[in-house]
Amino acid sequence: MRKLLPLALLCLSAFAQVDVPFWHAMDGPAGRLIAAFAQEFNARQDRYRVLPRYQGTYEEAETKLVAALRAGSGPVLFQAELSFFPRLVAEGQALALDPYLNLEKAFVEDLFAPAWNYGVVGERRYGLPFNTSTPVLFYNLDAFRAKGLKAPRNWKEFEEVARALTTRQAKGFIFVTDPQAWLFEAMVTSRGGSLVQDDRPNFTSREAVAALEMLYRLKEAGALSVRSMAEATFAQLDFVRTKGMMVMASIANWPAAENFSFALGVAPVPREPGGRVPMGGAQLVVLKGASEAQVRGALEFWKYLMEPQNVARWVQAGYYVPVRKSAIPLLEGFYRENPFRKVAFEQIAVAQERPRLPQFSAWASLLAEALEKALKGGVPPQQVLEEAQRKAEALR
Repeated sequence: MRKLLPLALLCLSAFAQVDVPFWHAMDGPAGRLIAAFAQEFNARQDRYRVLPRYQGTYEEAETKLVAALRAGSGPVLFQAELSFFPRLVAEGQALALDPYLNLEKAFVEDLFAPAWNYGVVGERRYGLPFNTSTPVLFYNLDAFRAKGLKAPRNWKEFEEVARALTTRQAKGFIFVTDPQAWLFEAMVTSRGGSLVQDDRPNFTSREAVAALEMLYRLKEAGALSVRSMAEATFAQLDFVRTKGMMVMASIANWPAAENFSFALGVAPVPREPGGRVPMGGAQLVVLKGASEAQVRGALEFWKYLMEPQNVARWVQAGYYVPVRKSAIPLLEGFYRENPFRKVAFEQIAVAQERPRLPQFSAWASLLAEALEKALKGGVPPQQVLEEAQRKAEALR
């Protein structure tokens, strides 16, 4: 028996389940569905055990991950927000997945290109698409109908509508200066511009100046309410309590708006000819230091998430854009129930990737500060954008 014991132990270890810790930033229905996906995946096979753990907001999860990596610990799988993802790659924390992926051509062609392409940096794949969103314009449909207004299609119409909706009790538009300046970026790209050009910050472009000058005019006219991301709850309350009639946000914010006291309208981001909208959301990243078995377990779990019926479930829970074309027929009833739900999906045709530069996150933070200076502090748009450009250039 003594001679057989080591062999028995070896056999047991060979078949031991491999744990795959997964840190994410999804709460509410989406977070509960992640837990359900993990339970289902774990139950259908016995090689891997995915262990999901909610880590707070994107920013909170990022802070925890940086601390964990410095301590030599951390998860195997991480949900990296799109502006944080390039930083993980640049710092050598994300694992290149090409040696482990052997996907059929039909599977890859079934994925929507902007979401799939974003995971490639320097011709190597580090990210896998998961939750993909686009910004949309939420509006008070009752107020629009009362004034005979239609959803604005371009920025001239938007400015006119915002002014028309403004009363002594309500602002026409609520603008949130999020720390990654994603919503402002949408106002720039939808005009045909970009916040980055030739790998340099491009904050003083014609399109960026035009976007901030429009917001500044609305603020001066009393038609704009400005909130920072720290005040995002107040922005939502302003909208709920009809103190603001339009707000731009991720389509993933919709579940929080399902039980409003007024009819909710959802429209694409206003665009000029040739304009596009930036993708939002996150990529799944396997972190450096994972064992080969953990890497393979993480990839098997991602493939499970990508099964068409699971993509459809994910869209219905979080209102994200379906990343697989084969999931669309499964969502016909969901979209038919409320046609506004299809806005984000239809916008994927004009979606583009966010800049994949490790320093872009820091640049965007400087831009967000500039927006607050202009819209809360009254500093002229050109001045704050030039200052943000200088500070961003200094970080290069």
